[in-house]
Amino acid sequence: MSKSRHLMELPSVVLVGHDVLETAGQLLVEHGLSGPVVVASGPHVWRVHGEALRKALKATGLPSSWVKVETPDVRAVEEVERAVATKGARMVIGMGGGKSIDVAKLASYNRRVALVSIPTSASHDGMASPFASIRGHAKPYSAVTKPPFAIVADIGVIMKAPPRLFNGGVGDLLAKLTAVRDWQLARDEKGEYYGKYSANLARMSGQMALEEAANIGERNEEGIRCLVEALISAGVAAGIAGSSRPCSGAEHLFSHALDRMAPGKGLHGEKTGMGAIMMAKLHGLDWERLRDALEQAKAPTKAAQIGLTEREVVRALVDAPRVRPDRYTILHKLRLTAKQAEELAKQTGVV
Repeated sequence: MSKSRHLMELPSVVLVGHDVLETAGQLLVEHGLSGPVVVASGPHVWRVHGEALRKALKATGLPSSWVKVETPDVRAVEEVERAVATKGARMVIGMGGGKSIDVAKLASYNRRVALVSIPTSASHDGMASPFASIRGHAKPYSAVTKPPFAIVADIGVIMKAPPRLFNGGVGDLLAKLTAVRDWQLARDEKGEYYGKYSANLARMSGQMALEEAANIGERNEEGIRCLVEALISAGVAAGIAGSSRPCSGAEHLFSHALDRMAPGKGLHGEKTGMGAIMMAKLHGLDWERLRDALEQAKAPTKAAQIGLTEREVVRALVDAPRVRPDRYTILHKLRLTAKQAEELAKQTGVV
């Protein structure tokens, strides 16, 4: 029996449904939160949804101010922190995609105020997890913070997001299937702590992406709602595990390696989805089923579809273990040569 200990921190309130953005203020006040409020959001999202949120907060006596987030970097985090200090804010709301929510997440953590996540797309599990990906941070991967106190996911709002963002969500969910296998590998070969419950929860989220891929590809409400709930569930799995282990394995290191050498090419989830295809083959899983699910969801399965070259894919597969040497994965075990990486990418049709 493992004697290891870790802290579990989970969202306290999760509201999913239609028109819930209009009731956000009421929900937050009912659960003990108070203002002033700083909202971190991109200019487009604020232009489309900002007034609805401002009215919802004002109706319950929560004054708010907006900080524009264009890039998820250290400077944006510092701008939100300054606004919190200047306004005396007691809550930060991240509204938008992963960029705005991650900036809000780290800023609220640094200033020790409550975080509320209001996703306007379903592109990855950051809406619910305690991890934030910030450019210019000391580490090339996600920083550990705290999960949101509350999540308000308005399905009507999310349904209006650009279709491509759903591709990222599907890829990020399928990545859980290979991430869990990497975690099991680290348990078996390195004696690492393995949380069976959080692993199963993350794997179930990935399984839902397999089962709902066609519905998500058709962009119907049933599929999109399932995608949103599965992404929230995956984020909660990371909170239960006390680490990103159940959600992030070699496929994520592959994506991070690409971020370094080919910045701006592809969404995070698109790259982890392609990474999951290749890692599934290395683990002896049914990689063709993952590929087919991505295709059903209308997500990319070939590097060229997101502007990546064969050379970049091969190099990322070789370099991935160096992104995070302490996170043992199938790529750490195999240490692919450039020739082996090229063969893997070609055998799976990624290049």
